[in-house]
Amino acid sequence: MSEAQTEHQHEVETTCVDADDQVAQPLRVSKETDTSPATITKERPFYILPAIVGSQFAGTALWFAGNAVLPELVEQWDLPESSLSFMTSSVQFGFIVGTLVFALFNVADWFPPTRVFGICALFGAFVNAMIPFWESLAGLIVLRFCTGAALAGIYPVGMKVAADWFPQGALGLALGWLVGALAVGSAVPFLLSQIPQSWQSLLWETSALAATGGIVVGCFVPNGPYRKASSKLDPYVVWSLFRTNQPFRSAAFGYFGHMWELYAFWTWCPIVWKAYLEDRDVGWDASVVTFCVVAIGGVGCVIGGYMSERQGSARVAFMSLAMSGALCLLSPLLYISPPVVNLISYLIWGLVVVADSPQFSSLVAQTCPPEYRGTALTIVNCIGFAVTIGSIQLLGAPISEQYLFLLLAPGPGFGLWSMRSHVFPLDRLKDAGNVSN
Repeated sequence: MSEAQTEHQHEVETTCVDADDQVAQPLRVSKETDTSPATITKERPFYILPAIVGSQFAGTALWFAGNAVLPELVEQWDLPESSLSFMTSSVQFGFIVGTLVFALFNVADWFPPTRVFGICALFGAFVNAMIPFWESLAGLIVLRFCTGAALAGIYPVGMKVAADWFPQGALGLALGWLVGALAVGSAVPFLLSQIPQSWQSLLWETSALAATGGIVVGCFVPNGPYRKASSKLDPYVVWSLFRTNQPFRSAAFGYFGHMWELYAFWTWCPIVWKAYLEDRDVGWDASVVTFCVVAIGGVGCVIGGYMSERQGSARVAFMSLAMSGALCLLSPLLYISPPVVNLISYLIWGLVVVADSPQFSSLVAQTCPPEYRGTALTIVNCIGFAVTIGSIQLLGAPISEQYLFLLLAPGPGFGLWSMRSHVFPLDRLKDAGNVSN
């Protein structure tokens, strides 16, 4: 066989996307040279990552928009103090239902994910903008549920869009930027609440952000060259992923432990800080502190993304989860510490509490079949956010704010135990032996 014929056999078929009609076209790529990170970067338009990250930031601003205006709603609509738990949990429940439907019907793999992202962002923007016109707790819960369902097509589908554009070696960094955008976007409503304006304007501003992000991804971001569309609808793929794929299962369980802590920490952070500042008679604003603690998580995600290129996603996730779990255990001591010490500790906590999230998602994407990558990311998000409802409600227990975050410590503990086979070679070999047996 000639050298030219040998090189021809090494060619593999991948796909690229026509930016005008977003239909995948065949492209011949050399396995030996063309899939290197440098070549892929040249083939990928420069605006892809900024467009996806910016749109993710804009879309996830919907997440805590209701929480940021809750004090005004409680006062004007005469709502009960328990509205915080109801409203946050309704968003989480809507997200769970949405991701479950998306996973069972392989929506992100069956349909172009960029179109799914765009439609869901526009729908979420619409229902969020309708809140001022439905003045009741029941109406608020329904609209926030619909917002959560829309976010099911923004957060995990946004990760799927990124995974279709970046190879395995660069995926941890790309998802670091993406989840960093989620953290900052989730914090934006708390910042906007400091601007002298009506609470209705704040909701409409977040809706405008989300709609803009949906239009950018839906109309200007084509589907990536690593996209492998599912050839058939398979509702049972979810069960097979967990039953037969041990590396996937370990990464998913680690993510579930991480999620037990993350959203409960974000949700109850302003409550704990409000009580702390009142006890200390400090003139700081709890909303500003919360914005800083949540937003700095975006920096943590990006730092973790760069670290993953050298250390690997598993080690970065493990280290971040260990640090946040330790801070859960130290939280009673932080509550009695001076304000500056407490603030610095919470900023470190905010930095690491979400830094592991993109690395868990990267591990999930790397350990599942490419044609079901969207389904895998979606179902893991679905179960993870189902876990958050339990932890958010648990922190509503009648105990002192000083000891509240101790209840989150079991989550990181479970996640660290689940991730041991990804980090420690001996456990990895044992698990591999068990699978082969």
